[in-house]
Amino acid sequence: MPSPHTIKTFFQENGYYVARGLFSGATLKELTRDFDRIVRQLTRAGELNSAQWSGERQAKIGGAKSTITHTHNVQCYSAAWLRAIQAKPFLNVTEAILGPDIVLHHTKLFQKPAGNGMPFTMHQDWSYFPSVKDSMIAAVIHISPATDKMGCLRVYPGSHKLGRAAHTGGQEPCALLDQYPLDNATPLEADPGDVVFFHYFTLHGSKHNRSKRLRKTVLVQMHAGDDEIEPGNTHPNARLTLRGWNHRINRGLANT
Repeated sequence: MPSPHTIKTFFQENGYYVARGLFSGATLKELTRDFDRIVRQLTRAGELNSAQWSGERQAKIGGAKSTITHTHNVQCYSAAWLRAIQAKPFLNVTEAILGPDIVLHHTKLFQKPAGNGMPFTMHQDWSYFPSVKDSMIAAVIHISPATDKMGCLRVYPGSHKLGRAAHTGGQEPCALLDQYPLDNATPLEADPGDVVFFHYFTLHGSKHNRSKRLRKTVLVQMHAGDDEIEPGNTHPNARLTLRGWNHRINRGLANT
C-alpha cells in the first residue's frame, strides 16, 4: 500500500485515487453474497428500483431507455457491509484523503444490468448533498470486474479544481459540460476488491454496460468530521462516525 502522503498528494492533484485489492478472499466472497441477497430481497418485496436518469443530456448518450438497479444504505441490510465500511484498510486510505475524523453520509448499491445497463452523463455530485466545507468524497467498492465495456467509472483528472460548477446535475443542458464529453474522460477499470475514491467536485460519468456481465458496486459517500451537510438538504444521511469524531453532531441531529 502506498504511503498516506502519496495517496493524499495524488488525490489532491487528480481528484481521485484507485486503491487496488482492499477487499479479497473470504471477505469479498461474503460481500458478494450479501450484495446478491439484497437484490433478491428487494425483488421479493416488489421494491427493486430500476431507475432511469431522465433529461436532455442523458437522452443524447442513449440513456433514456436503459436502467440501473439501486438502493440506499446497504449497512442497514447487511452486517458484512457494515464491517466493510469500518474495515481498517478501507479507512486507512480514507483517512489519508480526509484526515482522522470520518463520517458516513450514505452508501448506495448499484447493479448495472448486462447488455443495456444505464450510462451516466458527465456530472459533479456536490449539488445532491452539498457540505459546508466541501470535504465530501465517494468510494466505489467493486465486487465484480468493471471494464470500460461494462460501463466503468470515467473521470476528468484534475476537474475537482473547478469547484462548484453550476448546472452539473446531469439532467439539464450545461455549457460547461459540453467541454467535457464522456468519450474523452479517463476510464478507471477495476477488479473485484478494488476501490475508486473521488471528490464530489470531480467530473465523472460512465458508459452503457454492453457486456454480458452484471457490474456490481457499492458507493460509500463520506465527509470529514468537522464538516456537515448544508441546512435543508433532504438526501438520506446516516451521520455514522466511521473513525475519530463527529464534531458537528448534536442532540437534535442524533435523534433524526
